[in-house]
Amino acid sequence: MKFRPCIDIHNGKVKQIVGGSLSDRNNSARENFVSEMGAEFYAELYRKRGISGGHIILLDPAGSEFYADDLKQAYAALEAFKNGLQIGGGITAENAENFLKRGASHVIVTSYVFKDGKVSFGNLKRLVSAVGKENLVLDLSCRKKGEEYFIVTDRWQKFTDVKLDAESVEMFSEYCDEFLIHAVDVEGMAKGVEKPLAAFLGGIDGIPITYAGGIGTYADIDILKELGRGKLDFTVGSALDIFGGSLDFEKICSFKT
Repeated sequence: MKFRPCIDIHNGKVKQIVGGSLSDRNNSARENFVSEMGAEFYAELYRKRGISGGHIILLDPAGSEFYADDLKQAYAALEAFKNGLQIGGGITAENAENFLKRGASHVIVTSYVFKDGKVSFGNLKRLVSAVGKENLVLDLSCRKKGEEYFIVTDRWQKFTDVKLDAESVEMFSEYCDEFLIHAVDVEGMAKGVEKPLAAFLGGIDGIPITYAGGIGTYADIDILKELGRGKLDFTVGSALDIFGGSLDFEKICSFKT
């Protein structure tokens, strides 16, 4: 279990938002923090601290008026920490290799693989062919519907019909190197982890998983450690002092299990 840092980019700026509030309409989101610093500042901070495996997420859709600005920020971050960061947002089989050449260690993909609410195995296989399983992270971020979790796409706005369960996890693990899983219902709220999801993910073996969503206190990290059986890496966003929160970045960086 280790800390995985993040750089979320929205409308050309590094931000922390409430995940479930993202909307393509007017490129809006409920903001927790908007940084005066560029993405490269955070990438350099992570590089100096020796924390690799974090993720850059482009929160605007490809083709939006802000996507070019998001890319500019992302490219600067990748340049500042070559092979130290993963990147997701608008990734396809056609552009994935470009991000690796720019310095990303992995590309992170959701919407390209889950089209119209279903799994596009054609797109998934094209991605693997383009960049290799070893460079691919599948983002299986999810929201609860009833008592079950379903993968959500398009900046977490749309439910798919794909359940996040043991069967789907086993299947997707054949195609990728890692999973990134945001608990979208609590993402950006810093009010505690999604306990049933954490417990489920803690029972999975054989593939690295990064959990994101809801961590607001040091005690939350202890809870995640217990529920995740010490196997889940974790991301802290809005609660970190570098993003306007109260948790000490250096203390989080020093966390070891």
